[in-house]
Amino acid sequence: MRKFLMCLSFALSVGPLAAQDSSLADIRAELGQLNAALVQLRSEVSSGNTGGLTITGDTLQRIDIIEASLAKLTSKAEDLENRINRVVTDGTNRVGDLEFRLCELEEGCDLGALGETPTLGGDTGTAPVAVAPSTSPDTGGAELAISEKADFERAQEALAAGDFRSAAEQFAAFNESYPGGPLASDAYFLRGQALAQSGDWNNAARSYLESFSGSPDAPRAPEALFRLGLALYELGQAEEACLMLQEVGVRYPGSDQVLPANSSMRNLGCQ
Repeated sequence: MRKFLMCLSFALSVGPLAAQDSSLADIRAELGQLNAALVQLRSEVSSGNTGGLTITGDTLQRIDIIEASLAKLTSKAEDLENRINRVVTDGTNRVGDLEFRLCELEEGCDLGALGETPTLGGDTGTAPVAVAPSTSPDTGGAELAISEKADFERAQEALAAGDFRSAAEQFAAFNESYPGGPLASDAYFLRGQALAQSGDWNNAARSYLESFSGSPDAPRAPEALFRLGLALYELGQAEEACLMLQEVGVRYPGSDQVLPANSSMRNLGCQ
């Protein structure tokens, strides 16, 4: 009994720290285990099997309080998981709808070839995050092949020189050569910039969408979402544009793109 109480006390004290690196499913499992431990403890106390320890009314009251707290934490974890799942589902549906609308606007686009929209952010949802501004591509520590880095920099140079058509073609070729690489999100975004400068708003919007939906937690993601909103407005999709601009502040409240997004919403007459 004494050993059991020590283990329970230790689990309760380190639980919050361990949960920092755990998924919601892990946290819920740990809460379930602690709740089961409390049930066992209550059973032992009720049966008098206390191992020589003196159990007072105060001890029983504390068990009741801990049990109630665990029930509240379990409920909150379930609510948070449900909220995250709803956000991910809604975001994925919006991305799929935008892909469909952009395809409709593009001559010769095959709607049947679009396929199923990948889950936004991967297989698990994430809460809104604050993203610091980035002036250079963030590879997340991943190693780049010499040719990969050289091709990306060559496309960047074309964009900086104002050769927008060449830059757009080079960034497109880059993502074909290095699909899903650490610079893919940046390449899609910069291709969008080149296409926007050329007045090709449809393909610019598609590139911004690829950049955002492929890496919604990347440093470029807030600006990709902001630029997607502007591109949609240029395509006459005012309602969708306003939704995207509004999402910037919702998903990335700490980003430096929130201010220009809010300003654009006012200028565009978003409700």
